[in-house]
Amino acid sequence: MALVKHNNNSISAVTSMANLTTGAMTFIKEQTASSSASISFVDGSGGVVLDNTYPIYKFEFINMHPSSDTTDLDFQVSIDGGSSYGVTATTTFFTAEHSESDGSPNITYSTARDLAQSTGFQALCIDTGNQNDESCSGELFLFNPSSTTFVKHFLSRVNSYHGSNFSIEGYGAGYFNTTSSVDAIKFQFDAGNIDSGTVKLYGIKDS
Repeated sequence: MALVKHNNNSISAVTSMANLTTGAMTFIKEQTASSSASISFVDGSGGVVLDNTYPIYKFEFINMHPSSDTTDLDFQVSIDGGSSYGVTATTTFFTAEHSESDGSPNITYSTARDLAQSTGFQALCIDTGNQNDESCSGELFLFNPSSTTFVKHFLSRVNSYHGSNFSIEGYGAGYFNTTSSVDAIKFQFDAGNIDSGTVKLYGIKDS
């Protein structure tokens, strides 16, 4: 096989090139907590887009640190612009965990954190500690929230520094059982405030 060589003008001589793919994910909004009771994203408020602009929305949680020890980061959605949060949901939740002492590796279905046609808040990460170096981080995908035909599916994966010195990964999924448009979402710990942490919202386009 002949060796192909390029001279110094090979690249500079190019006069046109097809557009490079820049990715389908678009940053929308970032919110940072500071002793906050909750963080909410409401469509049309403060630059938030949560409508039919994108078929998929992604939320990223970065070092969500609770004021209270061993608490769950939870979420719920709204169909009335954030006036109320309590849409009926059916969900599933399981965890994988491992301790700092190299003990108690485990994968467990968490019946305490699933919902069966409930209007309660759904867990994202569980039992996060409130020591200075403890927090949880991860992601949540919400699919086609503006559909008036289908229920609203979600998937989540969030890792927590457990209050008893575990790494505990929480996997959640389910659907909000409504064909109304979901136009707002709220995040909170189930006890105390969000002492610190950042939530980022992205929209993901069709391919």
